[in-house]
Amino acid sequence: MSLDPSLRIAAQTAGKRSVMTRAERITKMLADKKFDMKSGKPLGLPKTLVPKG
Repeated sequence: MSLDPSLRIAAQTAGKRSVMTRAERITKMLADKKFDMKSGKPLGLPKTLVPKG
């Protein structure tokens, strides 16, 4: 089955993400030891830029 041309164009025009998702931020903060899973809350985390790669 092929992809409709209108969907293909929309996917290509999407820009790059500038901020990580909540799950990505938590894993990065756990690696940096800035977040504790037992006492920390996943809401209100600081925004973290997506690393350039």
